[in-house]
Amino acid sequence: MKQFPNNLAEAIEWLSSFGAVSEGGVTRLLYSKPWKEAQQALREWMELLGLETKFDSIGNLFGRLPTASPEAPTILVGSHVDTVASGGKYDGAYGIIAAVLALSHLKKEYGQPLLNLEVVSLCEEEGSRFPIACSGSGLVTGTYSFTDLIGVRDSDGMGFETAMKEAGFGLEADNYTVRNDIHAFVELHIEQGPSLEKLAKSIGIVETIIGQKRFRITVKGEPNHAGTTLMKWRKDALRGGVLMIHELYELVQEYDEDLVTTVGQLFVEPNVSNVIPGQIVFTVDARHPVESVLSSFCERFTSRFLEIAASAGLEIEMEKWHEVLPVQMDPSLNERIETICVKEKVSYHVMNSGAGHDAQLFAQICPTTLIFVPSQGGISHSPLEYTSPADLDKGLEVLIQLLHQLAYPQQKGGAL
Repeated sequence: MKQFPNNLAEAIEWLSSFGAVSEGGVTRLLYSKPWKEAQQALREWMELLGLETKFDSIGNLFGRLPTASPEAPTILVGSHVDTVASGGKYDGAYGIIAAVLALSHLKKEYGQPLLNLEVVSLCEEEGSRFPIACSGSGLVTGTYSFTDLIGVRDSDGMGFETAMKEAGFGLEADNYTVRNDIHAFVELHIEQGPSLEKLAKSIGIVETIIGQKRFRITVKGEPNHAGTTLMKWRKDALRGGVLMIHELYELVQEYDEDLVTTVGQLFVEPNVSNVIPGQIVFTVDARHPVESVLSSFCERFTSRFLEIAASAGLEIEMEKWHEVLPVQMDPSLNERIETICVKEKVSYHVMNSGAGHDAQLFAQICPTTLIFVPSQGGISHSPLEYTSPADLDKGLEVLIQLLHQLAYPQQKGGAL
């Protein structure tokens, strides 16, 4: 007989077993075997707790606590089930688990809501396998369409559509129905940064999710013998790339401290010790809460990259494959959370999010809020990722009270 978790701590460990890797952490990439097993296990757990479940055609999982009225709107709450490679057990997973437990508690204590309550385990947010992030929430909100997925491939060359179908799903052109019944979206998440811990606060109330742009830079030179080609005759793609990356980090110093940039991937061809690199591919991730500042930085570094390539006799291709504008969270929802924290004597901090989240996409179609709990040491996307049980429980308590106010408006608190 299958064993399902009875509480928050058990559920965190239980879900982390799907994709656990020997060197530590969790690897649960979109449409992989561990990903599929995790989604199926979550579905069975939701059903055991009395929720009505379904998958959509891309692999998002929904668990619904319905109201009696078919016309009633929906309060959607949840996060993403995928991870980065060797990631932590809390990122994304905590928001799903807390949502399931919150709906189970509300069902037991208050019965049927007046607004539908629905937990979502979004199929993908990280962009770790395919160069398209937040595809799960992107389809739900209409930010992405089927055509955005055509031709997208992972690092092994497998297409998005092929991987999706092998996992048992089958999105076809124009067959995805964008949700128009969502009254509000709530995401509970670990902070993935050090602010709450350093300030000794239990809850983070997010005002703005910063904007981000991601680029793939391809620099092409000429592979040749490392011993017989004089330095002055070389077209060394790696040397050109190194100059570009150095310039990138120099430029960032000219902006305020909220601007951050990262070169997270670098691929060298032919990647042989005695051959001059003929091609490199590297990524650039840039983020800032003000779009004009972010755009200025990106324009400057891409212009400088072109100058460096030209002076070195190299070819360069620059593809912007991901872009999300800064997004404000809903003031009314945030005010409710602040009131709950004050009433329950829970310490809190109003802040921005330096990481992107699914809430960023939902904010385009409905009132949305993002709630943080502390990350020990500010560590995330790592096997060392950790949030204390006490902080996890406080986040769950705040979530339960917020959802009670929103979905049971006949009781104290009222709807939006």
